[in-house]
Amino acid sequence: MTTARHQALAEHLADLSRTLLRAHWHSAMPGGQPFDDKADASPVTELDRRIELELRETLVRETPAFGVVGEEFPAHEADAEYVWVLDPIDGTKAFIAGLPVFGTLIALCRDGRPILGVVDLPISGLRWVGVEGEATRLNGHPVTTRPCAELAQALLASSNPESPPDHHLDALARLRRATRWRLYGGACSAYANLACGRLDLVVDSGGMTPVDYCALVPVIEGAGGVISDWHGAPLGLHSGDTVVAAGDPALHRRTLELLHRA
Repeated sequence: MTTARHQALAEHLADLSRTLLRAHWHSAMPGGQPFDDKADASPVTELDRRIELELRETLVRETPAFGVVGEEFPAHEADAEYVWVLDPIDGTKAFIAGLPVFGTLIALCRDGRPILGVVDLPISGLRWVGVEGEATRLNGHPVTTRPCAELAQALLASSNPESPPDHHLDALARLRRATRWRLYGGACSAYANLACGRLDLVVDSGGMTPVDYCALVPVIEGAGGVISDWHGAPLGLHSGDTVVAAGDPALHRRTLELLHRA
């Protein structure tokens, strides 16, 4: 079971990341943020690495028996009973471009299942905290998803329309046609806002890894929503690269049906 100490530690990590990101944001000069291309062609900045190293150092000191899986460095004891999962800057492209929808994701998994999740948006000052079996909180206040059972009324978000593999394109095209309107590029902020009823559906395919979604699981489930892979299986430390999150369980079922038909 997640203890109050683990929750406090996760929020402390989010505070550390927020401080570094805000300081950089307010001191950044015009002309763009320097970045490198990783092996998968996705960008990474020096700040990504710096934040993850600081968070890892804190975790090794405070929870030495726990594993750590992060975005930028090799996993440490990934087969431990408890494993922290870190994404220092989710939405690095937005961060580089100066769009304040990026955030830090922090999760704690037990036996591969996310039991604690923090989504912190440093520039807007918004923080969602989800704990297995408890109501999700946004800046300390409980939040819930909104009812929306029909695809025709659903507000759909997706992180990157360039990421899906070719064999998923037809399914995603049908989903776009079936929904009310679409939003792209929101990264973790789209999933977090689903948890407080501002969006109804977020669907992604390709490029998604456990660091991108483990923190989202307790946040969305604690708000009354459902999140899974495209087959309806729960997401965790060993899941693949597809995600379906819906605020309404009936909408989640209808979305899976449409994706499977396509």
